[in-house]
Amino acid sequence: MTDPTSLPNFAPPASAPAAPAGDGQLQGRVMAALQEEGFRPELDADGDVSYKVEGQQLFVRCVDGEPAMMRVFGQWQITDDLPQDITKQLLAANDVSLSLNIVKTGLANGNLIVTGEHLVSAADDVKTLVQSTTQMVLTAVQLWHQAVTSDGPHAANSAEAPAVAQTLANAAQGDASTQQ
Repeated sequence: MTDPTSLPNFAPPASAPAAPAGDGQLQGRVMAALQEEGFRPELDADGDVSYKVEGQQLFVRCVDGEPAMMRVFGQWQITDDLPQDITKQLLAANDVSLSLNIVKTGLANGNLIVTGEHLVSAADDVKTLVQSTTQMVLTAVQLWHQAVTSDGPHAANSAEAPAVAQTLANAAQGDASTQQ
């Protein structure tokens, strides 16, 4: 699968030999973490780890180095049942990106692209990073759908908090009340 927003090809540090595709240390850690959680990860033609969650195809791109970089991403075709106004789609993507930490949303060739990225050290818990980022990516897709079908407000053109931020605040209040 080609990711239209792929990570740049950073050269490895001068002291570290380049790892062949599929032999990366971080990639192995990601594969092991997904397998431990019961997923069946595979490597695609681009060397990305692919897996399905709740019927959604997601990918993890790993770039070894110091520090290593991990990108959890997916792309969803924007269907005809959603508003086709590119401005409305971009406003929704902007609202989601501004409302969430780690996750970015964008549009490319009629697709919604959602990514969550981390710098990863040898000591980091890759399993937790993959789990939490997977959920953040899927939540961002849902929030984008809500934002693109609402009338706003949007961060780019209103002093009011975006509708996405209001949805997140309401959800956080609901979570707090269920924990009391």
